[in-house]
Amino acid sequence: MRNGQPPAVDTDLLKTFLEVTRTRHFGQAAENLFVSQSAVSARIRLLEESLGVRVFTRERNNIQLTPAGEKLARYAERILTTWNRARQEIAVQTEEGILLAVGGAPSLWDILLQEWLHAVHARDPHLVLTAEVHSPDQLLRRLLEGSLDLAFTFEPPQAARFAVSEVMCIPLVLVASRAGLGVEAALGEGYVLVDWGSSFADAHALHFPDLSTPRMRLGLGRMALAFLQARGGAAYLAESMVEAALSAGQLHRVEGAPVLHRTAYAVYPEAGEHRALVESLLGYFAQGGGVGTGSNTCP
Repeated sequence: MRNGQPPAVDTDLLKTFLEVTRTRHFGQAAENLFVSQSAVSARIRLLEESLGVRVFTRERNNIQLTPAGEKLARYAERILTTWNRARQEIAVQTEEGILLAVGGAPSLWDILLQEWLHAVHARDPHLVLTAEVHSPDQLLRRLLEGSLDLAFTFEPPQAARFAVSEVMCIPLVLVASRAGLGVEAALGEGYVLVDWGSSFADAHALHFPDLSTPRMRLGLGRMALAFLQARGGAAYLAESMVEAALSAGQLHRVEGAPVLHRTAYAVYPEAGEHRALVESLLGYFAQGGGVGTGSNTCP
């Protein structure tokens, strides 16, 4: 900081800083950014001169963030996201459109949000959509930053500034690649535990307290479905995901297994600029859109 004035920072400097932070290698960062390594070095040097501090310690084959660099990393991505959102908003307004940024948990895109996105796109030709996939923590952070207008998640935030709406109850059913398996056999050697969030984990532990640690744990329902079809086994999957496989005899429901339910929530700012539009678009679920075997309220 010079003469008591805050430094003016080129966004290219922040992009370069984040790329070096990610790769921990000036040469790889240069390749990813399509610039020369000397340009990357010059940008980092200019950034450090602008801030008045070192952001990296540079030793042979060992690039590490300094404490100041650690702090900058927490803000750099937010600054770039806000800047990009501002540029998009201005461009869209010039073209008389509306920009809507939507984010969702990975599994929700597979079983719920893809069809909603198609319906929203068909409904309003003036709507410019940005769709993203993030973890629950990242979704909340982007809502707080203002880079998302709407987020879909299994875990609603406990924050007064957000409106939270239940959009769908998603039944999760135990299916297996072999017919005639009982619950105990399905939960045995070939069981695949899918991460459907903390509420599912709690319900799963309540129903199956003596279950030994499964050999396979997967973070996405679609990964588990592909694994079962290729290698066999059993897993809890969204009912809508397995309808075709059940009809084709590729998978089979495990008789006597409890159905575990997950609620999908829509989260958006109470005072958001596009709140009326968001609530209008959420009407798709109230009208019966989305997961064919789901409902809006879990039992």
